[in-house]
Amino acid sequence: MTNKTVFTKDLANKKLHVTREFAAPVEKVWAAWTESDLLDKWWAPKPWKVVTKSYSFTEGGVWLYYMAGPEGEKHWSRSDFETITPTQSFKLTTKFCDEDGNTPSDYTGMHWHNQFYATESGTRVEVDLTFDDVAIFENILAMGFEGGFSMGLGNLDELLAEA
Repeated sequence: MTNKTVFTKDLANKKLHVTREFAAPVEKVWAAWTESDLLDKWWAPKPWKVVTKSYSFTEGGVWLYYMAGPEGEKHWSRSDFETITPTQSFKLTTKFCDEDGNTPSDYTGMHWHNQFYATESGTRVEVDLTFDDVAIFENILAMGFEGGFSMGLGNLDELLAEA
């Protein structure tokens, strides 16, 4: 069974809501979203891969990584973890950066609120993304965020089925 990723866009309020169901218990899905060795296996849409440079899943911690493209491209990002409620939710801000984690001073990035809910058949993940600037929101959409994130979540389905 293929789980569908549902995107609800609210451009006026600079919000994107994403919902996806997984056929695995919350603890297993939570681990896949919060452990760098597992994130590296599913976060990027194929044929891209994620390579973690550093990772600290703690409030105030940072995940510094790049997406490696099939022709040697490297696109760096950093995620700053803000709040964590184990197996329930976490908030972070993600920004594009250089290999040292430096971000442009005028780039506010994407604010994520990831929530995990047990269901009869597994886990529902709801992601609320907010943007400080509508131009950033529109740019992320134009870059193919919906398709890329859906592919990554499909990779997660595959990873969860393996174990």
